[in-house]
Amino acid sequence: MSEIGTSVGRASRWPLWISAAAIATSLFGSLGALGLVGPDEPRYAWIARAMAESGDWVTPRLYGQPWFEKPVLYYWFAATGFLLHFSAEWAARLPSACAAFAAALAIAWLAKKHYGPEAELLSSPVLLAPLLFSTSVAAIGFARAATPDMLFSASIALAMASAASVLRKARALPVSVLEPSGRQPDLGPLVLFGAFLGLGVLAKGPAAIVLAGGAMGLWALATRQWRQAFRLAHPLAIAAFAIVALPWYVLCAVRNPDFLHVFLWQHNVERYATPLFQHRQPFWYFGPIVLIALLPWTVLLWPVAQQGVRLWRDRSWSDSPGFFFACWAVFPVLFFSLSQSKLPGYALPAIAPLALLCAIGATRMLSRGAALAGAAVKLLAVIGLLVIAAGVHGAHRLAGRQFGPGHTSIHLAIMRFTPLAGLGLAVLIMVAVVFYRRPAIAVPVLAWCLAANVEIASLGVLPVIDPFYSARAHAEFMRNDQRPDRIFTYRLNRSWVFGLDFYFHRELPQWSSDDPTPALVLTTPDGLDEIRKLGRFAGDLEQLHPGLVYVPIGPLPSVR
Repeated sequence: MSEIGTSVGRASRWPLWISAAAIATSLFGSLGALGLVGPDEPRYAWIARAMAESGDWVTPRLYGQPWFEKPVLYYWFAATGFLLHFSAEWAARLPSACAAFAAALAIAWLAKKHYGPEAELLSSPVLLAPLLFSTSVAAIGFARAATPDMLFSASIALAMASAASVLRKARALPVSVLEPSGRQPDLGPLVLFGAFLGLGVLAKGPAAIVLAGGAMGLWALATRQWRQAFRLAHPLAIAAFAIVALPWYVLCAVRNPDFLHVFLWQHNVERYATPLFQHRQPFWYFGPIVLIALLPWTVLLWPVAQQGVRLWRDRSWSDSPGFFFACWAVFPVLFFSLSQSKLPGYALPAIAPLALLCAIGATRMLSRGAALAGAAVKLLAVIGLLVIAAGVHGAHRLAGRQFGPGHTSIHLAIMRFTPLAGLGLAVLIMVAVVFYRRPAIAVPVLAWCLAANVEIASLGVLPVIDPFYSARAHAEFMRNDQRPDRIFTYRLNRSWVFGLDFYFHRELPQWSSDDPTPALVLTTPDGLDEIRKLGRFAGDLEQLHPGLVYVPIGPLPSVR
């Protein structure tokens, strides 16, 4: 009997191992495969690196000047990575990956406390919730982004998990069979709630208070449990919040008199209430954003909606912890839908609770019978394969159109056939899953397939496209240039300018046609045409450099 029990125990552990591999690969795999891209990543990384080099851990600085677009939490974490001599990409992106992992642990803990472990681990929300979150499009993307977004969302997730603990111990939320029946002191969760909310304010500002408070207010309004909701305003929670968040705000305001006006007014109030920052979108903008962010698990919103309709029909939402999670997910979307500035990252705080709700919906769906579970598995398989196929199609388009002239046939072959290998692997595995008698294995196996394809793309595709989107390769190529002081940029967008500045470790000047001396200019094909018209192009373009054009500049005719 002991041998049988041991074999069963070992067999039951394999979902944990495959899920752990999928989560680790999705969140931490190949963070440095692509150099820092866009205007935000190199800009935030510059500020963090400058903080580490200068030793000034209070005032964020860009090019030596105070920069108050975001608070300090991300810079502290990334600067620590630079002090530990991580590569630039790992130092800049590891904080987001760790934050995503913390959010995944938070919703797994919530699933355990409110729903308990299932007899079958494969269909347990404790396993499915972190797995669905970590392998969603949103988590994979933002865990690899050198921005404060994931730190902010994880702080909200941890704060809401602490709030749920306070409400659960006050019997305002239903508990699982594992929860003790007697009333326990809730001072610890109150302190954690205030501390995590403070971290959220350090990550992106007072929006953390608005989102957590708004979600709690929405829940209290619907359930009429205002007294229990106000337990979160306990002096200990307020003290923990103040200890975590206020010291930096006070120090920064003392050292920089314009900090409160620039950060709180311009980058919070005006960003929300006016289109000052040119991010206007329609009211419904976050609807499709959320659906895309949850891929490939978006279909699991259907059982969530069905459960919501049943709760509404029975007027029993007060007895459902899922309703608390729904308020947590809905309020950020509603709040930012009213904003005059909308960006995809604003919906990120809603993804963790939605993944938890999807996991609960998947558990109920898998328990309703073999026929329904089998149909759901097939639908998930089709959606997952479509997502992977879309990635393959994108790689083919990149290889065949944009990147053809600047790459060798080996590069093109890698871009064309490496993703196909991942798609073939996913097809074979999912076909086996569809015809297997245990449909519950579909979710962890599909998650593993997605994670494997993400890693395949990171190893085979991202290094090929890197020079077209990141300045890393260009800075490395010109590292030993004999005249570094004569390297300029010309007619480049913000992404290239911030990227080149970061990797060159200095602010590259903009070339002017009035400059009479020879130089090397990094520009675009359109910039090259302008330089030709000015008569300043000198020599030949020895080779085509992916993404940028290296233009030799001759002296002014009058100087020759």
